[in-house]
Parts: sequence; C-alpha cells; structure tokens
Amino acid sequence: MAKAQITIPLDIPDIRVLHTSMGERGEIIITIESTKVGTQCRKCGKWITKLHGRDAWVMIRHLPAFGRPTYLRYRPNRYQCQNCEGQPTTTQHVEWHDVKSPHSFAYDNHILLQLVHSTVEDVSVKEGLNYASVAGALERRIEASVDWTRMANIEMLGLDEIALKKGQGNYVTLVTGRFRDGEIVILGVLPGHEKAVVVEFLRLIPQRILQTVQVVCCDLWEAYTEAVREEIPTARIVADRFHVARHYREAADQLRKQELHRLKKELAKEEYQTLNGSLRAFRKNAKDLNKEERKTLRGFFEHSAVAKQAYDFRERLTAIFNMPLSKKQAQSKIQHWMQQVQKSGLQ
Repeated sequence: MAKAQITIPLDIPDIRVLHTSMGERGEIIITIESTKVGTQCRKCGKWITKLHGRDAWVMIRHLPAFGRPTYLRYRPNRYQCQNCEGQPTTTQHVEWHDVKSPHSFAYDNHILLQLVHSTVEDVSVKEGLNYASVAGALERRIEASVDWTRMANIEMLGLDEIALKKGQGNYVTLVTGRFRDGEIVILGVLPGHEKAVVVEFLRLIPQRILQTVQVVCCDLWEAYTEAVREEIPTARIVADRFHVARHYREAADQLRKQELHRLKKELAKEEYQTLNGSLRAFRKNAKDLNKEERKTLRGFFEHSAVAKQAYDFRERLTAIFNMPLSKKQAQSKIQHWMQQVQKSGLQ
C-alpha cells in the first residue's frame, strides 16, 4: 500500500528538487540543483555564464520538517570567465547558502530566533548540534548588513544578550524586529553588549523606520536602556517575563545554594548524599517534576523550610504570570505576593 504524501514549499529561490530520501537516523535529505544561470567573477567582478562544471556534493542543515532534521544536498555550479587572463573559474554564489557555512541561511535564522530567551548550550541540545555550530551561526551574522529598503515599519525591537563562549564573558547582542503583521525578523548580531555598540546600530536605522518603533523589549542591562532612551526616546522600554523570571529564579536558586552549603556542614555524609539531584529538581517547575525528582525535593525540604518557602514563592509568582489577568488584577496579585515575601523574612 502506497504511503500518503503531502507537498510543502521549500521557499528557496532558483532551485529544482531532484529527489528526497530518508537517512539512516530518520533525517530528511532533499537533493536539489540550482536553476540560476551565472555568477560574478571572483577576479574582474563581471557576470559570467559559461558553465565549467560542478563542485563536489555539499550537504547542509536546513529547517526541520515534522520534527525531523532536514538537509539540502547539492553540487555548486562553477562558471568560467572569458574576460580574465587564464580564464579562471568561480563557484556560483546562491542567495540561500554561504559556501563556508554548514547551514542554509534559513536554518541560521532559525537558530538565532531559538536563542532569544535561551542559551547557546540549550539550543545546541534542542537542535542536536554541537556548541560550535550554534556559536558559528551567531558569528556569521556579526558582519552582515541590513537591507532597510525592504522594510516599512517595525513596531517592536528586541535586544537580547547572548553569551557566545562558555565561561569567557564574551557577549553579543541579538537584535530582532516585529512587524505589524506579527512576523519576527533578525536585524543584526552586534559584537558586544556595550552601550556604544547598540547606539551605533540604532543610528543605522533610517528615521522613517525608527519613528514606527513603539516598544523596545530587553533585559534591564543599563547599556541597553540608556541607548534606547537616547536614540528612540518615544519608545516604551519593556522587560518581558523571561527577564523578570530570570531574576526571581536566580534569587531562589541562591538561597538553595546557601542551604545546601549549611547542610553539608550539619548532616552526616551519608545523609547529605541523599540530597544529590536536588539542584536539577529545584530548578524545575513543579508541574514538570517526575516522581523521583519530587521525592528528592521533599527530602531537601524536610531539612530546609526556607528553601521550600523560596520554591513555593517562586512557583506562585510564575502562576500569576500564567493567569489571564487584567493589568489591575495582576498588580493586585503581585503586590499581595510581595507582601507575603516580606512577611516571611526570607532574604
């Protein structure tokens, strides 16, 4: 019996699909060829159309389909220049892939959007990539320029700080924009997170577009907020729930560390070892805990009432953010939550 099939558009210009197949690990492999004729000579810069042959097969990562990793497989065309001495050849430049990259441009964009409110490590695990592959997507976009002529308005700008290299304090700033129709696009990756870097980028945005920006969403890093206030004074600065949650979750986690440090001194070694796994369990939301993690957390809380208080307060605040509330209702609930925390005496 023939299997049911559907057709989905690749949204890649100037290509022809030759065939598709399934790899040994269930990945989708799409073999394609370029239908674009010609390229720019790498020496004289003229457009050349004399086909000289094709390079070796290349396989690059593309957007996932139906939860499966997807790859594009193709042989880049080579063209020969009839004007330059020696008639050198040039590999064709295509709009959807840089020959130095293991990813399509679309997949690089996908990775960068995944990094918003996440980390390089988390995205590498989620996408099944090594750390260098995710960091490489960021590095490739640092020098990229923006074609502002294709944009009419940007209602919201996003500024997100991302650690490029583990443990080295090497940060970049990911700038995103949201159009009126809800589409989110990557505007740039800035080499650093200093105020001067952000100001320089904002000054590159044409005034006609800058005037349409109503909201800038970022964390409370002073370099970001000062740059926005100076360059887009009419825009509202909003710290979204991810950035707020990061602060109160880190505060609860700090108390967890203090309590474990205390218990390590007070408990017998064998008893303290029963708390192994409490770090992972404590950092999870209550609804996401499995049976073993709930047991581990109960054991920890039996030795630390203040850790349980901190965990419960953290969960209550998250629950408020998840409720469909009016602004007035939310203010009332958050103020009540703050009063309870202050009465508890937790530091």
